[in-house]
Amino acid sequence: MNDPAGAHPSALPRASRSAVRHHSEIVLLVIFFLSLPLMNPWIRGDGVGYYAFARAPLIEHALNFTNDYLHANPSFRDPRVGEDGQPRKEFVTRTGHLDNHFTIGPALLWMPFLLVAHGGVLLARALGSPAVAADGFSAPYRIAMAFGTVCYAFAGLLISFRLARHYVEERWALLGTIGIWWASSLPVYMYFNPSWSHAHSAFSVALFFWYWHETRLERALRQWILLGLIAGLMITVYYANAMVLVAPGVEALSQYAGQLVSSQREWRKIGRLFVGQVLFLAAIGVCMLPTLLTRYVIYGSAFESGYVPLKDWLWRRPASWYVLFSPDHGLFTWTPALLLAFLGLVYFAWRQPRVGVPWLAAALAFFGLISCYPNWDGLSSYGNRFFVSLTILFVIGFAVMLEALAGAAHNARIAERIATAALLLLIAWNIGFMYQWGTHLVPARGPITWREMIHNQVAVVPKQMAANLRDYFTRRKSMMQELEQKDIEQRRELKQP
Repeated sequence: MNDPAGAHPSALPRASRSAVRHHSEIVLLVIFFLSLPLMNPWIRGDGVGYYAFARAPLIEHALNFTNDYLHANPSFRDPRVGEDGQPRKEFVTRTGHLDNHFTIGPALLWMPFLLVAHGGVLLARALGSPAVAADGFSAPYRIAMAFGTVCYAFAGLLISFRLARHYVEERWALLGTIGIWWASSLPVYMYFNPSWSHAHSAFSVALFFWYWHETRLERALRQWILLGLIAGLMITVYYANAMVLVAPGVEALSQYAGQLVSSQREWRKIGRLFVGQVLFLAAIGVCMLPTLLTRYVIYGSAFESGYVPLKDWLWRRPASWYVLFSPDHGLFTWTPALLLAFLGLVYFAWRQPRVGVPWLAAALAFFGLISCYPNWDGLSSYGNRFFVSLTILFVIGFAVMLEALAGAAHNARIAERIATAALLLLIAWNIGFMYQWGTHLVPARGPITWREMIHNQVAVVPKQMAANLRDYFTRRKSMMQELEQKDIEQRRELKQP
């Protein structure tokens, strides 16, 4: 008798399909709840800028980032604060504000969590418990921020799983989701550095692709508007996510081309499509207004990003090979599971071109943009952190590749066991590598030495990791301070600011 759990979902009765999905989602939820102790309510580095856009308006009711500079971790604060304890003049913009070029999208997503935390703190203080400061820096605020980040990241993974199971069997969608969850750069920015924007990026891009997919056959005008609002959120979270819009762009070209070459052109349908796309772009523009307003307030120009000017990008000599294979945070060399995921995405585009080609085009456009960015390696990055945005595409590609490899085997059960074992090996390798990066056994910035890294994986990580994991749960604050000091020392060695 065939195992119903191994059948494709579409071949199962409705009740059986529902039971399988329910079981898989329970597995994901259990993993999520068990992983919550890994949540690290730490605001550091780029996260200082992202979090400031939530804290300053909430607590000080202004875009005044002085306290955020002063409360920042040493490697962020020291270059920006002078000996007099005030921000250095070179970080003050022409409007009198402190430089903050980071996006405001994460702050918008954190705000519901921070409002609850702020209300709780104010209530506790009103009831006679003044020990917790209502300043946005105390533990309730940081925990709310970190919890919000892990919730958004998990929501992105759940969306990715649900979209993947449209095209692969349930088990492969589940394994693909778990694989990218733990064998990519996502855990670092979901748990360890939750104040950065990448986990929010994974969520917002996943939401966009899911809604694009659900409405791709026929969109009402209101659906075009909603898709535009989601796209605007996605870009507000992280500017590079604008490259994802290549997917609906490819879709639009295909639709117009199909109508123009048809002998029976439906001009009304073409006109409705055009109006919908105009509304889509208008909705994106509306979502970008908060970003433009904050740029104007901080820099005196709505179109000043504060990032490296476009004229200084690597347009003529993109770092394409290095982005993928460099020992300096190469995407595939640091996180090899993503190579399998990319190959799966290519295979999916060949098998399902109407959906897969726009997705592959978006991934390639994103890759092209990062290849031209001067800091393509992400500086202090685990793997190439920019690509966390494409988590949903990696989940789908990885799931497709697992199913394709299993389908090529003679024995499905043995193939599934081999795939599971390989997945666990990739996850174990990635966890060990993340540990090395987080504890500075390998440099957090710049290229690493592979011989040293492999030696550490085999000889050092198994001995040290258990003790450090205990410290992570029992003396996390002092451990973070020690790691921060190591980071400062390594930056001095590299002569980085």
